[in-house]
Amino acid sequence: MTSESATQVDAPDDTGDGSPLKRAIGPRLLLFFVVGDIIGAGVFAITGDVAAQVGGVAWLPFLVAFAVAGLTALSYLELVTRHPQAAGAALFVHKAFDIHFVTFLVAFAVVCSGITSASTSSGLVASNLLLGLDNLLGGVPTGTGATLAVALGFMLVLAAVNLRGVGESVKLNVVLTSVVVVALAVIIAIGAWAVVSGEGEVGRVVVFETPGEKSAFLAITIATTVAFFAMVGFEDSVNMVEEVKDPSRTFPRILLTGLGICAGVYVLVALAVVVVIPPGDIADPANPDAGILLDVVRVGAPGLPIDDVFPFLTICAVGNTALINMLMASRLVYGMAKQDVLPRSLAAVLPGRRSPWAAIAFTTLMALGLITFVRLRSETEVVSALAGTTGLLLLAVFAVVNLACLVLRRRDPGDADGFSAPRWTPYVGAVSAAFLVGPWARVAEDHVQYRIAGVLLAIGVVLWVLTWLTNRGIRAKKTGFRDPDALRE
Repeated sequence: MTSESATQVDAPDDTGDGSPLKRAIGPRLLLFFVVGDIIGAGVFAITGDVAAQVGGVAWLPFLVAFAVAGLTALSYLELVTRHPQAAGAALFVHKAFDIHFVTFLVAFAVVCSGITSASTSSGLVASNLLLGLDNLLGGVPTGTGATLAVALGFMLVLAAVNLRGVGESVKLNVVLTSVVVVALAVIIAIGAWAVVSGEGEVGRVVVFETPGEKSAFLAITIATTVAFFAMVGFEDSVNMVEEVKDPSRTFPRILLTGLGICAGVYVLVALAVVVVIPPGDIADPANPDAGILLDVVRVGAPGLPIDDVFPFLTICAVGNTALINMLMASRLVYGMAKQDVLPRSLAAVLPGRRSPWAAIAFTTLMALGLITFVRLRSETEVVSALAGTTGLLLLAVFAVVNLACLVLRRRDPGDADGFSAPRWTPYVGAVSAAFLVGPWARVAEDHVQYRIAGVLLAIGVVLWVLTWLTNRGIRAKKTGFRDPDALRE
């Protein structure tokens, strides 16, 4: 092996475990990473949508969504503590089924969902930044051109942070997460004050209301698919496993703790919305970009200067989500390249900081293209359905991961001292995730998500064919993961 290729994929690791990535994430940073990924853009954007579907019981779909996410998280924990590589779901599916085509589609779906989410978040960051500056200074352009320029610049900043190294990226996540938690604490405090003072409608928290003639089961199912979009943070953290200290012990405890914290926060925020906002106003926030939480402050604490401050708080939340999504996407591309699913050149790391620069550059270029498309066609329903498509693809991935857990469990019982999910959870996790993929879990206008997902998967098939032809014709090698036993070398 040449010195150049050794720098790319076989650089020495301080931990002696064979990973060229620096293990810079301890338990505290990992907890902030998980919490920051789940409590991000979603809590600001979807709480009102969930409440609009089910009325006062808006807290219930969040609990159901966290239950589904928690079941799948247990399967991830069992798999990741046995196979601590950066490829995440793609690696697990390959180990279970050994079908390269399926492996590539799973990996492509996860990467695409992360980049699409980050690209959409960058547009929201740009819109809120320009709105906030215009409120403070006046005369700041807020049109499509200015928003596009700021969004592209923001994504380049994220790339620079990622190139500095995962330690710097996750530490910035700590700062942004802290700001978001403070903002949500204000929302929760306003809801609590409304209850104590008697100004809120406490009785509404058990009142079921839904538009149209949907049954309670159908309405809660639809609301759960909306809520689930905000609860996929553990997939991102799994793809950071090669940079976590002592992952076999750290991951189970921290991931489950993070999910519990986020569940509590979402439920309390949903209760605050229901108690403070009049029923007819929940589905129609005054500022759609800021979401319903801005109205909670306006109605519950009208004396606070929230109009000037809240756009910047939203930037912290949405920007934090974009940062973590790009971390996940670049690490997953790195993991796939390391396993020969993508060209090995994408596994190149910086000699000093050992950050995967080639994967970061690749995912950033994809994001820049998506940002341009999103901003220039922001009036179409396709763009409005991107978030739902992301959730649709990830739910399908989670169903397959639960099946992979069952297959690998039967094939290899594993170490008795390692983490093992309860025997029944992968079955229930697979069925519940698959159920939420179906058309019965969406209203008719959201069925466009299936068409978008079909196009994305078609792009994946084209990329798979091109990768196969390139590897076969130029490198004279097969395209696919190496022997799983070689992963431990």
